[in-house]
Amino acid sequence: MKDFSQLLENKTQIIVEEWVEAVREDKKITITKNLSRSAIQNHLGDILNALADVLAKSPQDEEMKRIVQESLNHGILRAEQGYDAAEIAREYCILRDIIFKTIEPEFLQASVREVLRAVRVIDMVLDEAIASCFQSYTEQRLTELQHLQNQLSLNNQELTRLVRSNQDNLSYLAHELKSPLTSIIGYSDLFLRLQRKHSDVKDEKEEKDNFTNLEHIERVLRSGRQLLRIINDALEISRYDAGEMKLHPEFINPCELVKGVHEMLESLATNKELQILIELQEAPQLVYTDPLRLQQILTNLLSNAIRYTDRGTIKIKCEILNDSQWVISVSDTGVGIEPENQAQIFKPYFRIGIGDQLSYLSDSTGLGLAIVLRLVKLLQGEINVVSQVEVGSTFTIILPLEVN
Repeated sequence: MKDFSQLLENKTQIIVEEWVEAVREDKKITITKNLSRSAIQNHLGDILNALADVLAKSPQDEEMKRIVQESLNHGILRAEQGYDAAEIAREYCILRDIIFKTIEPEFLQASVREVLRAVRVIDMVLDEAIASCFQSYTEQRLTELQHLQNQLSLNNQELTRLVRSNQDNLSYLAHELKSPLTSIIGYSDLFLRLQRKHSDVKDEKEEKDNFTNLEHIERVLRSGRQLLRIINDALEISRYDAGEMKLHPEFINPCELVKGVHEMLESLATNKELQILIELQEAPQLVYTDPLRLQQILTNLLSNAIRYTDRGTIKIKCEILNDSQWVISVSDTGVGIEPENQAQIFKPYFRIGIGDQLSYLSDSTGLGLAIVLRLVKLLQGEINVVSQVEVGSTFTIILPLEVN
């Protein structure tokens, strides 16, 4: 009687190697691109050894239990590796083809009865292996889905709690977004209607109309930029409050950073005929901090100083305070802040009134100083303000020479 079991046992390593290569090259099994050879091979060798034992004699419970167990393990691992069910089925289809291809020459030398028995046993074993593999794969996937559902439920509860606790801020933010959005929509609609009319009727006022249209576009762009800034500022505060803002410290020269911010905002001051003075004689030459966060702080403070100052000067000063701290301050000769408002300016959405009617600057979002306070805390520092109405304000930040 032809011994197909011995042949299969001798060819096990060859079958495994051919199968791994075939699976890797199969375009329908994309997951293997990110897996090592051993991860793809998995429990295949054990399954083939069990199959050889079954071929040596009539299928018995012990041999089938081995195949079932190895197939169950195979299914669990494939689920953890991220296989699709179709990819697993494709793997077994390739395995079946390679097994029969390997022992096909021996079939030609065996009797019909021996061939039929071998084919029946191999098909039976592989069918059992596939069934067991899919069973454990499905159970693993269901477990993952249950974990995911539980996590989503917890996240939903947390989001609900956050929404309720921040309802006032969200309502205020929605109100702040409404005005620029209305402007964008209104001017966009006006521009489109004018363009349609312009395409039908052309007269001597064509050049004037084009200029007017450009003004409308500029208004849309200004409103869009304001809206984008509000959203970005709100997200910045949310990230800090959620503990998602991380430091990336490095050694920097603060003088170079100050000069960079000054160059970036100098044109805004020039447009208002303001002079920006910089005092860096006593500044530290090297500090260990997060340059991006420090730049955000200084940019916000200098922008505010320019925004609320109509005449005079703005001064940026850096100096070493002691062996472990340094100071940076931004002073202006602007409108100043009422004493009762000085405790409120670092709260989100609070804006300083200008003039007797307490009107607000159109480009103010009420979020800049709230962001500054959070960034200063992130850099392990502190901030204070000294201000007098119609005289000006000085914001002073004390920071460590090296953040922890």
